[in-house]
Amino acid sequence: MMDYVNAFWVGGLICALIQILMDRTKLMPGRIMVLLVCTGVVLGALNLYPPLVEFAGAGASVPLLGFGNTLWKGIREAVDTDGFIGIFMGGFTSSSVGISAALIFGYIASLIFKPKMKE
Repeated sequence: MMDYVNAFWVGGLICALIQILMDRTKLMPGRIMVLLVCTGVVLGALNLYPPLVEFAGAGASVPLLGFGNTLWKGIREAVDTDGFIGIFMGGFTSSSVGISAALIFGYIASLIFKPKMKE
């Protein structure tokens, strides 16, 4: 039961901090998303993210910070096995399933619902 509580409050804290960042700054949402992914990469490189994921589970691994950490792990493993070229292919290999799922489900949702432009 405590795993669920930790996932809830850590994920909620991440979301609340991002909401504050969105409300208090003039940063556009796309830039905030890039900032989150880059922060996940940096935290993964500094070995600060794995203990957070172990503590909070999905509360830490599902947000965009987790995507950045996944990219970092893929690049690190590809560089270890393939050398310099791993910098360019590791991130694609590690995140390909998630990106493919987002594209496929987004396309299916666009077939089911009628998207409208904001006026």
